[in-house]
Amino acid sequence: MNWFNRVRNSLGFGADKKASEKDLWIKCKSCQEMLFVQEYEDNLSVCPRCEHHGRIGADTRLILLLDDGYELLELPEVTEDPLKFKDQKKYTDRLKAARAKNPADQPKRDAFVVASGAIEGNPAVVGVQDFTFMGGSMGMAVGEAFIRGAERALTRKCAYVVVTAAGGARMQEGILSLMQMPRATVMTRRLKEAGLPYIVVLTDPTTGGVTASYAMLGDVHIAEPGALIGFAGQRVIQDTIREQLPEGFQRAEYLHKHGMVDMVVPRHELKSTLASVLGYLQPAQAA
Repeated sequence: MNWFNRVRNSLGFGADKKASEKDLWIKCKSCQEMLFVQEYEDNLSVCPRCEHHGRIGADTRLILLLDDGYELLELPEVTEDPLKFKDQKKYTDRLKAARAKNPADQPKRDAFVVASGAIEGNPAVVGVQDFTFMGGSMGMAVGEAFIRGAERALTRKCAYVVVTAAGGARMQEGILSLMQMPRATVMTRRLKEAGLPYIVVLTDPTTGGVTASYAMLGDVHIAEPGALIGFAGQRVIQDTIREQLPEGFQRAEYLHKHGMVDMVVPRHELKSTLASVLGYLQPAQAA
């Protein structure tokens, strides 16, 4: 190391160059363009070049959709690791790691967060599935959280809006995870019997058992552009039917074209669109 480099390093010049560059830039997963992180975040994690909608966390989603002053619901605790599951890691260790990446006021937070508030003045309970927490996988905690949100909507006599993002059922909980599918379905039926709107916002990705249950049981289905929505993966389907799948298969626009989704709405317009839908469907006695 020459004299100049020794002096420069001792003064700290350029020491964090790689870290600072990483913090300043992000590559769009669709068009591969390099974007300023600040510009990307200010645009709601939507690429300003190609309009690719990036994934966002549950807390950010709630801030984008709900009016100020919403209340986070305290969610019921469930038995953790009921099957004492272990693969390359213990299930309990995976949960700890997921919570460390998603710090929150709730010490045992999982992949589904519920808040009670309003969307442009329209009373609503909003449940958000967080893909950053173990791929948004559906386990007992997610099932209980979904039910708690539906119960609050029934109490308030208002709409229940659920934003889905999941890779499916949580394998570490086996059959107990799959049992959440009929439990959630029963709650959607109760909402319907009470005459309360149940609206689903499908985001990237929504797959597996979540798609096979509460994600496709809404009165209105709204999808973000380009969202992957389906049950089995494309490769599995293609190998099963031994045919080439059409371009854009299982994407939001394809499902909209074939009647599986009511509308595809950009993230910037999602709150106002939900407010309009709620204005039409909301019962007069909502509180």
